[in-house]
Amino acid sequence: MINKEVDNISEALQGVSDNMTFMFGGFGLSGIPENAIAELVKLNIKGLTCISNNAGVDDFGLGLLLQQKQIKKMISSYVGENDEFERQMLSGELDVELIPQGTLAERCRAAQAGFPAIYTPAGFGTEVAEGKETRDFDGKMHVLEYAFKADFAFIKAWKGDAAGNLIFKGTARNFNPNMCGAAKVTVVEVEELVPVGALDPSQIHIPGIFVQRIFKGAHFEKRIEQRTVRQKA
Repeated sequence: MINKEVDNISEALQGVSDNMTFMFGGFGLSGIPENAIAELVKLNIKGLTCISNNAGVDDFGLGLLLQQKQIKKMISSYVGENDEFERQMLSGELDVELIPQGTLAERCRAAQAGFPAIYTPAGFGTEVAEGKETRDFDGKMHVLEYAFKADFAFIKAWKGDAAGNLIFKGTARNFNPNMCGAAKVTVVEVEELVPVGALDPSQIHIPGIFVQRIFKGAHFEKRIEQRTVRQKA
């Protein structure tokens, strides 16, 4: 058994530097790697290309990196909850590539599986397909989309062991699993770090082969992006 556990966040992020491409797991504010983002803010590295379902909100998630002008390009599906993101995009300060959610997930999965590219019908006939190769499969047109190339993938899981085996909870499963192993280095923060053998093998979502570093995260806020409650009768 290879021990993937590291002692702290500083050790987990060893090797990060300016102008790298990072993947960030999570959906909205659910299942985002809060500890990794906070440490990247402290390190103040610049010129980052970030691949994520969304750009967080103004004062949380990737919004913290946007506030410090650390991100030069966002590759995302949904960016509607961040005013600073909108301001930087409209002013030309931030390069933005918007991708259909399913395509974003599959380009991550392709990188994870070692496939160089995928064909998808999503986006054909729209701006998404401009300048890209297209091909007919059984009478339906598809767009060629290349697998992502990232230096680090930052992942949040519910439980994990020292070998890197992971279990995700709820909505955190939307993008985190596909990003594991999709970058040169996968760094995972978990709520519970258990001994090897403590996890039921039939419950494991991602095996440790896709993980290089794992540590127990601290002080998870787990914010709710938009709290909606039933109106009183």
